Amino acid sequence: MTARTGSGADAFAERLDRLAQVAIRVGLNLREGQELVLTAPLEALPLARAITAEAYRAGASLVTTLLADDRQTLARFEHADEAAFDTAAGWLYAGMAEAYRNGAARLAISGDDPALLSGQDPGRVARANRARSQAYQPALDLIANFATNWTIVSAATPAWARTVFPDLPEDEAVARLWDAIFSASRCDGPDPIAAWTHHNAALRARTETLNGYRFAALRFTGPGTDLTVGLADDHEWCGGAATSRNGITCNANIPTEEVFTTPHRLRVEGHVTSTKPLSYQGTLIEGIRVRFAEGRIVESAARTGGDVLARVLDTDEGARRLGEVALVPAGSAISASGLLFYNTLYDENAASHIALGQAYSKCFRNGGAGLSPEDLAERGANRSLIHIDWMIGSADVDVDGLDGQGRAVPVMRAGEWV
Repeated sequence: MTARTGSGADAFAERLDRLAQVAIRVGLNLREGQELVLTAPLEALPLARAITAEAYRAGASLVTTLLADDRQTLARFEHADEAAFDTAAGWLYAGMAEAYRNGAARLAISGDDPALLSGQDPGRVARANRARSQAYQPALDLIANFATNWTIVSAATPAWARTVFPDLPEDEAVARLWDAIFSASRCDGPDPIAAWTHHNAALRARTETLNGYRFAALRFTGPGTDLTVGLADDHEWCGGAATSRNGITCNANIPTEEVFTTPHRLRVEGHVTSTKPLSYQGTLIEGIRVRFAEGRIVESAARTGGDVLARVLDTDEGARRLGEVALVPAGSAISASGLLFYNTLYDENAASHIALGQAYSKCFRNGGAGLSPEDLAERGANRSLIHIDWMIGSADVDVDGLDGQGRAVPVMRAGEWV
């Protein structure tokens, strides 16, 4: 993080504290006596410290922080033995899962270098990602099933800022990225908590409208896209604040502009082209094109990162099927910024998107309460080691809702709500 001086430093510190307040009071709604597991890039340490202080002010009993360092990540690919890429810290992820089962909240600060591993061997990258995904599965199940309150926020790091603003000096690029983060996270006004209350109410109204239609499917049409996404039986649209299984209402994503639900893993047909790059585990995948048949991707290609995409799709049987479909207006605040963030948390809130892999159990009636894994599968929910969002919406894409007889109701035209 770039150092600042004078009144500029004071203003930055004030906005950083507001982001920490949003993370703890809105993102997590952290409760007195609750533990917090916090992960962050090393360069995000100032925000991690601000969040830690705010967590203790909110009554946290313990904050445990895990920091990741890009140079150490690269050292593995430069110097490790070949067998090392099939190894993951299962003991660490088992401990995280135990913490969540015991009621700890989860907060991740994103800000990774979008292209960190783009120059590395795709086979090694895929093996390392698979090993990590397998080891993380018990913790992912708890997060995907909303067993505890969790959230993600972002910090501007030099590598990420250079990717978003390649023509600017690093200091200016970092400052510009911080401005975008504060704005998208609603931290620029005097009362960000009130701003989030208003925003959550708007998203809740949108989900109520969509739930009232009880669509059987959505159809996306646009350049390179004609895709019908069947929706899971008893699905429910979600968006904004939601109540986790521990009874705490939280916002899982800061920022968020989406409303989303669960597709039926066997009822997706057609072809679709991505509208924004996907940054996945340090690799940029651009120009994704896939074809679905009976819910499964049967053909795939990408302009860049195609080798990594192919290996992702082979992670497990569920990796070729959908676990989420989300609608975002093309005129959302993040889209209106005109920036390509190369970061899924931001770019997915600039465009409608789909996600490969694991479904969210909360996207069923009554929040999925009481549904076993077998019940979820019977209703069409997908299961996988991965959950990867990629963008398919734009101002050139229309969306229709289809009823049980296939009759169409316009939902979006030119990327905007009808």
